[in-house]
Amino acid sequence: MVTNFVAFLMSVMVGAVLTLVVRNRAHALGYLDQSKTSRKIHLKPIPRLGGLAIVFATFAPLSALLFVDSGVGFIFRANPSLVWGLFAGGLSIAALGLYDDLRGADARLKFFVQFAVAICLYFIGFRVNVIANPFGPPLTLGALSFPFTVLWMVGVVNAMNLIDGLDGLAGGVAFFGVATNFVLAAARGDVLMCVVMAALSGAILGFLIFNFNPASIFMGDTGSMFLGFVLAATSLKVNTKSGTAVAMLVPIIGLGLPIMDTLLAMGRRVLLGRPMFSADKEHIHHRLMSRLVLSHRSAVLVLYGLCCLFALTALALSYANSAQSAMLLLAVSVVVVVLMRKLGYLNLQQAQNVTRTRRRNSELRLVVRELTEKLGRVDDVAGLWEALRPLTLSLGASKLELRVEQTGEHQSDGLSLQTERSAAGVGFACIARVEFKQEPVKGVLEVTWRDGRLEVDRDEELALELLADLVAENLGRLEARRTADPERVVRLRK
Repeated sequence: MVTNFVAFLMSVMVGAVLTLVVRNRAHALGYLDQSKTSRKIHLKPIPRLGGLAIVFATFAPLSALLFVDSGVGFIFRANPSLVWGLFAGGLSIAALGLYDDLRGADARLKFFVQFAVAICLYFIGFRVNVIANPFGPPLTLGALSFPFTVLWMVGVVNAMNLIDGLDGLAGGVAFFGVATNFVLAAARGDVLMCVVMAALSGAILGFLIFNFNPASIFMGDTGSMFLGFVLAATSLKVNTKSGTAVAMLVPIIGLGLPIMDTLLAMGRRVLLGRPMFSADKEHIHHRLMSRLVLSHRSAVLVLYGLCCLFALTALALSYANSAQSAMLLLAVSVVVVVLMRKLGYLNLQQAQNVTRTRRRNSELRLVVRELTEKLGRVDDVAGLWEALRPLTLSLGASKLELRVEQTGEHQSDGLSLQTERSAAGVGFACIARVEFKQEPVKGVLEVTWRDGRLEVDRDEELALELLADLVAENLGRLEARRTADPERVVRLRK
């Protein structure tokens, strides 16, 4: 236990110091998470690279074991597959998250790297061969072991990424999962998993000093995906060695909140016809704030309590017999159903809106597709604006405005265009404002509704974000053409 305590203390100190350093450097370099859309909770730019501190603070004491002449160090060095899996896999996932935080990574790249890492880990021994059944004999996976293991790894990585929506939430959720694994590993005498969990828990706590509400730094995808990876990998090692009847149910229950939130998000987007990887404000933590009128901090504390309940249930399952396991699972199911009803997920009265929302999303996808084709054919800014103007009617808006300025040597050059529909209402102005930037231009696409709505519809905002990216891409193309052949394109001007 001395080694565990030293690893924990070392990672807490390294995590806290590095978080402070990263926060200050991110401010200086401008690596900030801007509040530009309606789904953002924070109101001011916040540094988003705190995950780097978590990664290095976790690996600091583990790296020391490679050189320290001790019993735990000897065991650690005697398990190269574990060392390679955690270090190589963790650094690969962290690098993917860092790239996403700095440059932005699409879903294809994310899944490619995540699946590649998961496949590699499967072949070096991180796998599930049997799924235990508390109500009967265990189920041997056979050929299904490979897809189950890979999907578990990728699923938990993305579940932790999705749950990272409030100050301190992802870190707290991960901490309860780590604590569950630590207790199980300690009870089974798994020295290596204990020290890994001690290091990770210390890194999380060192980061939470600066991340708990009001946060002064975010972990970003670097941190959330790294935490998901380590939790997924270590859960396999801790629980597949268990002889209990509910081995793989334990990590599923222990990580119940992020898994439940991910499944709800997937189901919601499928039913409503939304892109699977679109962001929204319908996650569990968002609904706690909107429907139960909880403050930011109160919502996080409530979810901490839920995670604690899941963790205690997971620990109890690891020692329960079949009848006791059934009672525990039933009790947890009742709690989940009650919570879902309170948050409005099981409201049958809203089911009638599903068809209408799906139809509207189909129309929005058609609008985006048609504008993509039109914008790709325009030869000048006037043509681009003519292609955009019908968007006012398509969205039922009263005004559409496009403001553009250059970021290169002609920073004084700019353009402001707008169109209005007087028949679109005269009520309260609800405005969606989406900023875009692609060298050498940046600007704003702004849409105003006066039809009585009080907030921007998330599906329409998502469509606007896609269109803003298209506008930026085509403005950059036109500006590049103007630079190459100044006679062909009219220069942007006030």
